[in-house]
Amino acid sequence: MSRSTLLALGVLVSGRGSNLQSILDAARAPGYPARVAVVVCDRERAPALERAAAGGVPGVFLNPKDFADRAAYDAALGRTLEEHGVGLVCLAGFMRILSPPFIRRFAGRILNVHPSLLPAFPGLRPQRQALAHGVRVAGATVHFVDDGVDTGPIVLQASVPVLPGDTEESLAARILVEEHRLYPAAIRLFAEGRLRIAGRQVVIEETR
Repeated sequence: MSRSTLLALGVLVSGRGSNLQSILDAARAPGYPARVAVVVCDRERAPALERAAAGGVPGVFLNPKDFADRAAYDAALGRTLEEHGVGLVCLAGFMRILSPPFIRRFAGRILNVHPSLLPAFPGLRPQRQALAHGVRVAGATVHFVDDGVDTGPIVLQASVPVLPGDTEESLAARILVEEHRLYPAAIRLFAEGRLRIAGRQVVIEETR
């Protein structure tokens, strides 16, 4: 598979970039149908930018303080992604809420990974929410992004048990293992043209 035929990914990050690393690792495998074309970060010294550099991928720091408002920032973000020919936007710990115009600009082409079994525990600190509710099973979800908070159509999920004595940190670490597995798998499905959004559901087509 030539590089020109690979789906170009734009990965948006804010922090450590462990999910970015899982995508970079997957993209190095022979036959993987996508490549990371650009990494965009809203924090200048985020370790994720170092991961991008180590992987030979352009890293762009887009400083929110340089823009008058969220709309202006998201417009610049969209231009940056389009300049790199991005076909799929991947949120990987990006701590900014995307504006409706940005979501419309890339409609059906934005994925996010969330550390809960959505629709349970959307928003911030879902591991803490899971422990507070006393659930016995938690997990991870890859979903398309819509105008809501973690409300888009679900692509893939994986469950993990909540163990006696779990802390927010220990549960998060166990969920993260599944995030790293699910996200590259979901990207592969998209790149292969096997995901179809039907209303609020995602249909996974058989291999063509």
